[in-house]
Amino acid sequence: MPFLELSLTARLEQQPRVEEALEDLGALSITLRDADAETPDEQAIFEPGVGELPLWPTITLNALFDADTDRRGLSEALGELLPWLEPDQLDFRAVEDQDWERAWMDQYQPMPFGRRLWIYPWNIEPPADDERVVVRLDPGLAFGSGTHPTTALCLEWLDGLSLAGKTVTDYGCGSGILAIAALKLGAASTVGVDNDPQALLASRDNAERNGVAERLALFLPEDHASEPADVFVANILAGPLGELAPTFAIAAKSGAPFAISGILDGQQDELLARYAEWFDALRVDTREGWVRISGTRRG
Repeated sequence: MPFLELSLTARLEQQPRVEEALEDLGALSITLRDADAETPDEQAIFEPGVGELPLWPTITLNALFDADTDRRGLSEALGELLPWLEPDQLDFRAVEDQDWERAWMDQYQPMPFGRRLWIYPWNIEPPADDERVVVRLDPGLAFGSGTHPTTALCLEWLDGLSLAGKTVTDYGCGSGILAIAALKLGAASTVGVDNDPQALLASRDNAERNGVAERLALFLPEDHASEPADVFVANILAGPLGELAPTFAIAAKSGAPFAISGILDGQQDELLARYAEWFDALRVDTREGWVRISGTRRG
């Protein structure tokens, strides 16, 4: 069936309020893209997970509504909810039905991370190559396709570890990309934790696609009470990373490698001081304005 698509552009700090307003007005789907990208190849698209930070300073939000939604009424309601919004910021168009949850796959191509790890979209068949460790991915509604620098930093970190026979906890698992990658790299079992039930569904679906579902346990944070892991990784945001540091210390075995990301460059100093209470050999790696902190759990 056809839909009504509303597009509007907002600054990074305005995005959460705009997204909330669109959801309150009945948006069926909201996708984000870089408003400053000059070519289609640069226009990475994703549908954000709960509490996830967008990737770009200026964001175009595309929201789908039922085809019979009143445009004038929608514009007036947005004007009340977002007083700063100007009428010329809104663009409406009628669109035909398509699989919006997977629109990103039209542009997403296979990507390497580290020495041997590759992430492939589900619609592209990987070559027969014994040297490649391949994760087949369909993020659906959850964050984590490998295109964001924080996910890439964590994937490369996992690729550099010896995971054979290890247990791994992925806190903020999103699409399950890190937990599944750890399993494909040799981990015996993984635990994925996320506060978004949709993320747990996406993680389960992707684990089944990759043939590792029986070795992945998934939990909401309030239900997570697993044994400390041999390896711990968390790709969320700086605020929760600071708050959850004591929880993460309990979730990692003595001597366990750990990595945290979702940190903007400039936010790392406070987190380094915070994590130094429980973790040693702290190291900072950066990519495109984002930071990964890694180290080991103190004995």
